[in-house]
Amino acid sequence: MLGRMALGVDYAGQDCSLARALELVGERWTLLILRDCFFGVRRFTDFQSHLNISRAVLTQRLTALVEAGLLDRRPRGGREEYVLTERGIALWPALYALTRWGEAQSARGPRRVFAHVACGTDLDGTGCCPICGVPPPPGDLQMRPGPGFDAEGRDNPVSAALAYPHRLLEPLLPATAAR
Repeated sequence: MLGRMALGVDYAGQDCSLARALELVGERWTLLILRDCFFGVRRFTDFQSHLNISRAVLTQRLTALVEAGLLDRRPRGGREEYVLTERGIALWPALYALTRWGEAQSARGPRRVFAHVACGTDLDGTGCCPICGVPPPPGDLQMRPGPGFDAEGRDNPVSAALAYPHRLLEPLLPATAAR
């Protein structure tokens, strides 16, 4: 009979690029926080209401992402905003690929469609613009609801804003002192 070993909590000792990447983005909620950053979510309360995540977990994940150099914490209007760094933006192709893979598992179709702003063409499955022949950077993409979009049951400002076309990386919600 084989003995059971406790499941490790990290990838220490793994000499592997994927293990190193998972050390940064492999924890639950982390990729969803990064996705929301690409969508333009910047404030703690907006992440919390959209993701329905506990304050403690969100605080820990945002702190880890800032320490890893994937997000910048910037003061704005008496509060802090979280903005993707160049290192964080470099994760876009991986997030896009995972999103496309997840959509392929659903019969409803894509929840969101991404188009290259310069020519108005929807990206292909690899994240390239079929007209221009290049994978546009996220700041050159507009996102809009796709055929699988369903806003039912989501009663928060982020979900409401995502029902409309929006350019990636631009603030999704206005920065107001009342929020």
